[in-house]
Amino acid sequence: MNTKQLDRIRTGKGFIAALDQSGGSTPKALLQYGIKEDSYSNEEEMYGLVHEMRTRIIKSDAFDSQYILGAILFENTMDRSIDGQFTADYLWEKKGIVPFLKVDQGLADLENGVQLMKPIPGLNDLLKRAVEKNIFGTKMRSLIKEANPAGIKKVIEQQFAIGIQIAEMGLVPIIEPEVDINSADKATSEKLVKDEIFTQLSALGKDVKVMLKLSIPTEDNFYSDLMEDPHVVRIVALSGGYTQAEANEKLARNHGLIASFSRALSQGLTSGQTNDEFNAMLSKSIKDIYEASIQ
Repeated sequence: MNTKQLDRIRTGKGFIAALDQSGGSTPKALLQYGIKEDSYSNEEEMYGLVHEMRTRIIKSDAFDSQYILGAILFENTMDRSIDGQFTADYLWEKKGIVPFLKVDQGLADLENGVQLMKPIPGLNDLLKRAVEKNIFGTKMRSLIKEANPAGIKKVIEQQFAIGIQIAEMGLVPIIEPEVDINSADKATSEKLVKDEIFTQLSALGKDVKVMLKLSIPTEDNFYSDLMEDPHVVRIVALSGGYTQAEANEKLARNHGLIASFSRALSQGLTSGQTNDEFNAMLSKSIKDIYEASIQ
């Protein structure tokens, strides 16, 4: 583990950019960017276009370590290059931004009010490649739709079981049990999630470090006590379908919670913009998300 990167993530001012839309969500991300599905005829072309979009974001002067601590990449992005350097190396060496990798394979079907992660075949091989490519940490997402104690327990147990496997490879796992922002009993789910996380944290080995990526809580500062746990490097928040303005406004009320936004970060960016227009839009978004993160 790179201690310089660990210090930056633990104590740095800023937020984490999520650039990790994968197979299923890539067409949606491209459409938001103004590239219709009939613009590409196969997966390779689609991934080429999305890499161009991400490269444009990462190379922008607005994408600056003054505001951005880390960036979460998709496996395909990790394997590609920017200006002749692998993406993770470009991020850290040229930008001073810590690289993470999304490792999950998407969500299983709804059961007990939750969607667990699908099995992740070949995870150890992926983690080895991540270490070789100088990735610092990983991210994996589950989804909680209802305050079902049995379902939520399963989600947190699965997250931590895989998290321990990741930590053993020398990477810092971001554990992401997202609570659906539209669920009727969101606050109750959050209480169950927090209790289960504390149970899992108490069983971890002394030196195991994790991060948490959580929905912005219904009750302000609800995760303050989790931030104090010695195993927890940082808690980041997902935008979860809120607009950027809504997500920022809610985030700013939660001290110590920083953003890890995906859709809310790239909102308003389109392929047809001139570089000046694109950079101005990205710069405004980054500064607004940063301001909400440092409150």
